Amino acid sequence: MTTDLSAVKAALKAQAVETPSWAYGNSGTRFKVFAQAGVPRTPQEKLDDAARVHEFTGVAPTVALHIPWDRVEGPTGYADLASYAGERGLKLGAINSNVFQDDDYKLGSVANPDPRIRRKATDHLLDCVDIMDATGSQDLKLWFADGTNYPGQDDIADRQARLGEALAEVYERLGDNQRMLLEYKFFEPAFYATDVPDWGTAYAHCLKLGPKAQVVVDTGHHAPGTNIEFIVATLLRENKLGGFDFNSRFYADDDLMVGAADPFQLFRIMYEVARGGGLKAETGVAFMLDQCHNIEAKIPAIIRSVMNVQEATAKALLVDADTLRAAQQSGDVLEANAALMDAYNTDVRPLLAEVREELGLDPDPVAAYKASGWAEKIIAERVGGEQAGWGA
Repeated sequence: MTTDLSAVKAALKAQAVETPSWAYGNSGTRFKVFAQAGVPRTPQEKLDDAARVHEFTGVAPTVALHIPWDRVEGPTGYADLASYAGERGLKLGAINSNVFQDDDYKLGSVANPDPRIRRKATDHLLDCVDIMDATGSQDLKLWFADGTNYPGQDDIADRQARLGEALAEVYERLGDNQRMLLEYKFFEPAFYATDVPDWGTAYAHCLKLGPKAQVVVDTGHHAPGTNIEFIVATLLRENKLGGFDFNSRFYADDDLMVGAADPFQLFRIMYEVARGGGLKAETGVAFMLDQCHNIEAKIPAIIRSVMNVQEATAKALLVDADTLRAAQQSGDVLEANAALMDAYNTDVRPLLAEVREELGLDPDPVAAYKASGWAEKIIAERVGGEQAGWGA
């Protein structure tokens, strides 16, 4: 980490933030999804919108898919979808599995006491690896809604064993350049015991599986007061931080734009990422958005989210490492804190505007998008048919 502005700019230009296909469709909170005009009706139209985000930010070159929400038919369907993305300057990113929406999964998926349902869930995960092969994706992202609502409902240890068995089978199916990213959430929808509730549980499974299994940190999946940057620093140190799902929350959900609730927390996280080498390509840390935009316009919200990650990263890179280290080693608490706060309080928007101009982009991505006429175009053209959204 350095305060050399040329190095800071180079790091910002190299940064990549993956956007989620589901954020472009009708998506939102658990109680109601407010439909918007012009949202995509197909995976291809989601990619069309994602291309606009990359066009105006320059740092959003990949798009995560969610299966079956982004299912395409035909023996070459996913290869064709990858080609479609490539024609628009994109690549397909993480393949996200879905083992939480079928009625069969009422009592869980891979941890379900019924072996038939466990088989069904595991087969879906294996199908997702097939899709990775077809799309060229390197990451299989797993989140399980498995858990129990009541004490005694099921055996906690048995559920962990079932989970581990399924993970091991899928792990063995991964190719040499593929990996498994295991996500955790401390509650929801299980009310008593969630099967992957924290980073320790996810880490334990990944450690047992091997080097191709790593942990995903979703910034909205923690109890209030959790020191997320400690988790980040620890996982980076152990080479087990596979990626982030960036979002934000005020209470118990996680669908707001990243940095909306606590931009200082996002800065602290990105400082630990930068300090631990997580911005280097060889570490393989994937920066992904996992957001649903319910009352705000989809594409501008995603653009702003990418910009929020960029701003936090820029501030993290501006921390004077030498001053901070000297203060830490001398035990000067206030000077050490000031070294972080000085960077956090820096207005990095002019710096990022320079970076964008050097990349040949408009310095204001949101204004550039509004002036492009894309919003009006898709509202006029995407009429009729069922619009894709959460659960589509």
